[in-house]
Amino acid sequence: MRTNSNTLHPTQFKEFIRIIGRGQRAGGTLSQGQAYQAMKMLINDEITPEQKGAFLMLLRVREETAEELAGFIQAFREVNNPQIKALPIDIDLGCYAGKRRHLPWFLLAVIALGQQGKKVFLHGTHEPDSNRLYLKDVLPQLGIEPARNAAHAGEQLDALGFSYMDLADINPKLDDMIQLRGQFGLRSCANTLARMLNASRAPNSLQGVFHRDVDIKHSRCAKLVYEQTPTSLVSIMCFRGEGGEVEYNPERDVTLHLCQAGRETTIDVPALLSQWVTKPKTLEVKQLVDVWQGSDDNAYGTHAILGSLSLMLILTDNLSLEDAIHRAEQCWQGRNKNWPFTLPVKKDAASYQTTGTHKAH
Repeated sequence: MRTNSNTLHPTQFKEFIRIIGRGQRAGGTLSQGQAYQAMKMLINDEITPEQKGAFLMLLRVREETAEELAGFIQAFREVNNPQIKALPIDIDLGCYAGKRRHLPWFLLAVIALGQQGKKVFLHGTHEPDSNRLYLKDVLPQLGIEPARNAAHAGEQLDALGFSYMDLADINPKLDDMIQLRGQFGLRSCANTLARMLNASRAPNSLQGVFHRDVDIKHSRCAKLVYEQTPTSLVSIMCFRGEGGEVEYNPERDVTLHLCQAGRETTIDVPALLSQWVTKPKTLEVKQLVDVWQGSDDNAYGTHAILGSLSLMLILTDNLSLEDAIHRAEQCWQGRNKNWPFTLPVKKDAASYQTTGTHKAH
């Protein structure tokens, strides 16, 4: 417990807990303004640890509304690292799900897009007790260094066309909330907010989710945020990605939910593969390099790359689905197949099991 009671406002905050915690019949939801106020108090440590836990878990059980998420995300954007916003970025990707069935093929789509002159900013974290393969674990094995700060990210964007930063260096308060899973045993709304964050305030934001209808909620939230700040012309695309990540799954049809300048639309994308592929027993990170260099013809991986690249191009170049797929194929076929990074010297290549226990979203 904190001892500086002058900064605490537990009496005021408990009204928010009452609103959301009265049960199915009597319970209510927070307005966007109330949600903003409540999250500001949480961010500023103006409430007790007990209130924080109760608030986050009540929301987890009931599920957040689009209005509540809009208020929460506005509060967290106010405490983003301000230097990140100054970077010249075309598209922002929040990578928070981690992978357990397939490698992060979308990373190769990002590298290919960077070779075309686009600037791609990625951010993520490592969630406790999830047993998933996170991007921050993959990158060093490929010779890619996560950015240490905004200046380093700027250098990588100029040299490579992309950069990855850990959420702890962008929005430590939000990362702290994600790490509470180690105590709660469950995810909180922090995981959703990190995906929505658009940490770089780029003109385009690509967001992947796992559960049904959450993509609709993301689009609705973007519309509400736009209505509060109509001068912020940000286009977002949210879809059910592979394992909840920002990666197109070529084995199934998917609906893209877009919100551009407050206008919501959808695009239906058919599966690129006619039949399902047996998932690998292990994930060998080195295979990403082999596919990039053309020495491994992985059908699933190639179609995941092309599909993910197509979605990015729909946003960055405002293309139709057909034109985006055509452009993606050209981009992939015309890539420089020389791996642009120095691989670390290791006797045994790292691999990850795709079987066993993995915590759910």
